[in-house]
Amino acid sequence: MEYRKLGNTNLQLSTIAYGAFAIGGNMWGGNEKKDSIAAVHAALDHGMTTLDTAPFYGFGLSEEMIGEAINGRDRTAIQLLTKFGLVWDGSNQGKGEFFFDAEHNGKPLSVYKYATKANIIKEVEESLTRLGTDYIDLLQLHWPDNTTRISETMEALELLIQQGKIKAAGVSNYSVAQLREAEATLKLASNQVSYSMLNRSIERDLVPHALENQIGIIAYSPMERGLLTGKYFNDGKLKADDHRHGYFGQFDLDRVQQFLERISPVAESKSATLSQLVLRWTTLQPGITVVLAGARNAEQAIANADALRLDLSAEELNLINVELSKLNR
Repeated sequence: MEYRKLGNTNLQLSTIAYGAFAIGGNMWGGNEKKDSIAAVHAALDHGMTTLDTAPFYGFGLSEEMIGEAINGRDRTAIQLLTKFGLVWDGSNQGKGEFFFDAEHNGKPLSVYKYATKANIIKEVEESLTRLGTDYIDLLQLHWPDNTTRISETMEALELLIQQGKIKAAGVSNYSVAQLREAEATLKLASNQVSYSMLNRSIERDLVPHALENQIGIIAYSPMERGLLTGKYFNDGKLKADDHRHGYFGQFDLDRVQQFLERISPVAESKSATLSQLVLRWTTLQPGITVVLAGARNAEQAIANADALRLDLSAEELNLINVELSKLNR
């Protein structure tokens, strides 16, 4: 495993981090607790010491399972990353900015973006309880809340750093303009954003800004929720309530399949999977500090960690990039 310094902080994060969205179950067709706990254990045992979760993932379930999985382990050897700013319970519902309608345990509910100081303080205490810890290594705003001043959100994060409840503060899904406004109040450690072979829009402005201002970039959805594994094109079956039925519709699936077929010889020459090749390519892109990779079981977690063993030559990277340029025309 490789480790990289996050922004201007002292945090050293594993280059591939464990993404805990899927083990929350909601939007992913459920989950198996035993397999999920085993996946976290396998990730840690193979050097993937950075775990990224959020209250919204399973409406608290993902954080609870991460807390259970790390119980009894050396907390100082683990970097816990979680988030705040999405609310759904009765006391907060209707406050903030409406995001979307969801379902939990068969009951409909509405999710709002809500990042006031009072709500942040409340959410952090709930996350600490679920995670079974007394500090969070990196706390991140999950989505921008246009009903709350950015300065108020940043002031709350600054207070939490002073109190020792979080080591560093970051954001997710922020534009360059929002980063600039936030940093007028607080120096941010990172911005977690969507980035993949099929989605490289951040390279235009966000990556140059991050490099210039020592802001780490944490890339989520590098596999485009499993599409770039190639399994979807090989009789991969999704459960009826899996959100990816609609998500994959944004892509030209025939062209994606052809692209994966053209780069698969590179993976095969290294006795690696397409998933490992895609992850390794992503870690080598300028400005990318950490790449999140989800896993539902131990086997998948180990395979993700092993992606960093791939040594890609300049010629191989060029081949992949040439094929990507054809795909994105």
